[in-house]
Amino acid sequence: MSTIGIALVGCGGISLQNHLPGLALCPDTKVVALCDADAKTLERAKAQTGVQVGSTDYREVVGRDDVQAVIIATPNFTHAPIAHGAIAAGKHVFCEKPIAMNFAEARDMFIAAEKAGVRHMTAFTYRFVPAMRYFKHLIGQGAIGQPYHYRSCRLQDWGTRSIGWRQVQKLAGTGEMGDMLSHRIDYAHHLVGEMSRIVAGTKRIHDVRDGQPSDLEDWATILAEFKVGASGVLESSKVATGRGEGAFSQDYVEINGAEGSIVFQLEQPHQLQVTRKGEKSLRSVPVPREFLVWGKSTRNPAQGDPNFSFRYDQNFEFIDSIRNQRACQPSFFDGALAQRIMDSAAQSSAEGQWIDVSNASNELKQKS
Repeated sequence: MSTIGIALVGCGGISLQNHLPGLALCPDTKVVALCDADAKTLERAKAQTGVQVGSTDYREVVGRDDVQAVIIATPNFTHAPIAHGAIAAGKHVFCEKPIAMNFAEARDMFIAAEKAGVRHMTAFTYRFVPAMRYFKHLIGQGAIGQPYHYRSCRLQDWGTRSIGWRQVQKLAGTGEMGDMLSHRIDYAHHLVGEMSRIVAGTKRIHDVRDGQPSDLEDWATILAEFKVGASGVLESSKVATGRGEGAFSQDYVEINGAEGSIVFQLEQPHQLQVTRKGEKSLRSVPVPREFLVWGKSTRNPAQGDPNFSFRYDQNFEFIDSIRNQRACQPSFFDGALAQRIMDSAAQSSAEGQWIDVSNASNELKQKS
């Protein structure tokens, strides 16, 4: 194909701030259709993008002949039906996380995409942070040896302000787990590997946000054991007073191993902190130039806000995988694997016991 036509399904902030600039960096790629269930949001997106083909019904855009790929950026409960509609029409699909409301839905999306032979991608955006890419490289080079401990901490202060559909269980499925902890679960899988068992806790601090009821958790934590023998702690909160929001709030990952330790902080997207066995403190190391952009992305890492512009590389990965007919990284497999952990974490929190998750990837592979 020469030009890849994209349909954006969901025209809110994520699409306009993340996906549009990212797609603009992809050669011979064009947004040709827009969709949003809210007519006013759709009209604003048309005015901002200049794209005049649009609908409030996703079925009218995903089946268009000039659409080869679909990006889904809608409330969680709509992800599965939109993805299945796009897959059935033979379109490649890039879906925001969490990709589904539960593991069964996520697994079915992965299986359908595999059977249809279309590219499928999960928006685990932070894999594209240069420091995270370099972190993965160092782990693969044996920089820490046998991993002992994994810990991640995502702390934000949203107070009692409304977070819209994200505070409603029937629309979002989970609260802080799906919104923020899902990324940190993917960090763990990406850097350390699969978990063998987990125990989790969740808590809702605020039952009301801006006068609207909230029935989902504000805080979540997972204690994990990994198949490689490491232990892990994952925590995420929207009620960490004074921590702020976004890229400059706490997003921290540390892995300690037999030969060294590595620390990642989103606030420093172009550097890591490292130490080796026998050293007494951490030292900062810059991310080498070859890790500052993803693959052959045309993004200039010296331009724009480095705490934000890395997000554009995920769109390059999606388009490049379509052109080269290869699997996306991260895929629906990764999205479903994280969903399996989230489902088990919710079960663990409700039952107050450890949950075996050692067969999670096999459950996906056997079904596909």
